[in-house]
Amino acid sequence: MEPSFEPSPTSTEMTPLVVSPLPSRSYRWRWFLGVLVIIFLLLIGRTISVRMMQNREIHQTTTALAVPSVLVVSPKLGQAEITLRLPGDVNAYADTPIYARTDGYLKRWLVDIGSQVKNGDLLAEIESPEIDQQYNQAVGKLQQAQANLNLAQITAVRWKQLLDRNTVAPQESDQKQGAFEMAKANAAAAQAEVSRLQELKDFEQITAPFDGVITQRNTNVGDLIRVNNMVGQKPLFKIVDDKVFRVYANVPESVASEVRIGQKVTLEFASQPGKLIQGTLVRTADSIDDASRTLLVEIQVLNTDRKLLSGGYATVFIPILIQHPSLLLPVNTLLFRPEGTVVGVVDHNGRVELKKIRIGKDFGNQVEVVEGIKATDKVILNPSDSLQTGDQVFIH
Repeated sequence: MEPSFEPSPTSTEMTPLVVSPLPSRSYRWRWFLGVLVIIFLLLIGRTISVRMMQNREIHQTTTALAVPSVLVVSPKLGQAEITLRLPGDVNAYADTPIYARTDGYLKRWLVDIGSQVKNGDLLAEIESPEIDQQYNQAVGKLQQAQANLNLAQITAVRWKQLLDRNTVAPQESDQKQGAFEMAKANAAAAQAEVSRLQELKDFEQITAPFDGVITQRNTNVGDLIRVNNMVGQKPLFKIVDDKVFRVYANVPESVASEVRIGQKVTLEFASQPGKLIQGTLVRTADSIDDASRTLLVEIQVLNTDRKLLSGGYATVFIPILIQHPSLLLPVNTLLFRPEGTVVGVVDHNGRVELKKIRIGKDFGNQVEVVEGIKATDKVILNPSDSLQTGDQVFIH
């Protein structure tokens, strides 16, 4: 017998279980295809976006490469104060050759080269027999003229007294007065001749015209001295005043207006290398030399210790205060065109303008620009030879 199951009277009644039917196979396939389409569309969209970004970058890069990149520099102001370094010629304050003023033979000389002398010191003596003889003769003629003058004067006075008493004719008195005037003139002429010869005798004594040092002696005892033979004749002595030196230098025309009389100048003498000596600019030629285009200036230097030598060479350092300093540019900004030297200036829009400039001094790696640009200009470094006005550039 099959066992039977009957519900227990004490158990509650069970609720029947409802199960949802499973999705069909076609529905799942459509859902999978939809997901694949969405993924495919997303991939296509991303690819298109990437391609667009790449094209945009390529366009930007191509555009940037089409505009050349340049480096620029602004002009620098030149120095407001510069020091001119100039060669200078050293001269004594006075440098005088001494010649004879009377003929004769050198009797003796008393000084030699290097001798320090004072004004009026005797340097040498000349023996002039002819001058001495002429002088003695002139003195005799003067005495004779003075004797005639005295006699003529006495005679003229006597005849004037006789005329006052009407004992002689006026004509005779006038003749005596004329003889007196003639005797007076003869005496004056004789006195002048004596004075002339006296001066020639005085020139037998060769004396120093000022304090100084003897730098040349070109005569010996017994030498024949001729006054009139001046062509090629050497002086007997040469004397220089070495207490003060004059140093002459030539200042370039470009800064000639900046030098001032009274300004202090530093000098270095070749005879004392490494030692700087102070001097004073005392005068200028006040005119530009048309051959050298320079201004001649004179600088005075005291030689109190007498260690400086005249006739030498000195380097002169003149401080110059520039009122309007010039602009400086590197040499690698210059372009040389048929119309002259130009530079490329970039404006605020990145456009190039070629500006013609005028160059002053060349300092090697820099040049002085006298005119053509401003201090605020942006000048292209290492410009291309093909650079033209209006070109578009990019400042790097």
